[in-house]
Amino acid sequence: MSKNTSQQLIPLNIAVLTVSDTRTTETDTSGKLLATLTTDAGHTLAEQAIVIDDIYHIRARVSQWIADQDTHVILITGGTGFTARDSTPEAIKPLLDKTVDGFGELFRQVSLEQIGTSTIQSRALAGMANKTLIFCLPGSNNACKTAWQSIIASQLDSRQGPCNFVPQLKNIDFDACLSRELNSK
Repeated sequence: MSKNTSQQLIPLNIAVLTVSDTRTTETDTSGKLLATLTTDAGHTLAEQAIVIDDIYHIRARVSQWIADQDTHVILITGGTGFTARDSTPEAIKPLLDKTVDGFGELFRQVSLEQIGTSTIQSRALAGMANKTLIFCLPGSNNACKTAWQSIIASQLDSRQGPCNFVPQLKNIDFDACLSRELNSK
């Protein structure tokens, strides 16, 4: 992968949602981690919230961000396991216009070195809804850090080549992204 450093980063507005029945603002370490990684990468933390692990509470919160013309990306942590209360994938899948099938596949592949075959229990997924990119991640700090560093950060970096998701998002200056592509050839 290449990075065209002659172009400036196009900062994105990223919302972070923690799905948990037990986390509070004080104990939400994975949400805080994603918020920090977002801002450290030069993006804007648009909003951060916690909802209980309930399909309709998740859908309601995420739908608000999908409809918001200023939110480009939604990072969701938690609710991707196999317990009876884990319902993030079921909440998000019906909202998606397109799925990013490669994300879950690549996340499980990258996680294999860290957690072994337990990676098959991850229901991490990603997709687009109303030109908003959504990533659903496990609730552990390690999983969030792995996903961000190994996959998400580069896909949200407008300078990343040969391609990234930035030109596909709503209200993005396509000319800046296209000039990046032309300059990298």
